[in-house]
Amino acid sequence: MPGEDVYRCPAGERLPYRYTNEEEGKMLRRYWTTACQNCSLKSQCTTGPERRITRWEHEHLLEAVQQRLDANPQAMRQRRETVEHPFGTMKARMGATHFLTKTLPKVAAEMALSVLAYNLTRAMNIVGSKQLMAAIGA
Repeated sequence: MPGEDVYRCPAGERLPYRYTNEEEGKMLRRYWTTACQNCSLKSQCTTGPERRITRWEHEHLLEAVQQRLDANPQAMRQRRETVEHPFGTMKARMGATHFLTKTLPKVAAEMALSVLAYNLTRAMNIVGSKQLMAAIGA
């Protein structure tokens, strides 16, 4: 419920916040109610002794992303079309193989160099090499 740190079950009962714990590096908030034992909707709602809700502390961000995606179903297609070309080009330049280094910092540096080379090539194609060299020299 907005403004309160509670949820409502299908029968309208409040599931108040109980505690937070960390699992696999994620802070999870736990909510439940003990009103389920006498509820007529219990069989449709939960198989456990009570209705429990577990929410990641940043779950609202995932819901916002999902709402934006639902509002614009073509967004992921457009993103794939926009992103696939640069990665395909970089992969072809790297010989269409794996990274040559090991460990995350080294792979990140190798990827950064590939992105830099791609961006410089793209800038030369758009602006021209003479204008780019003049801009770099300034």
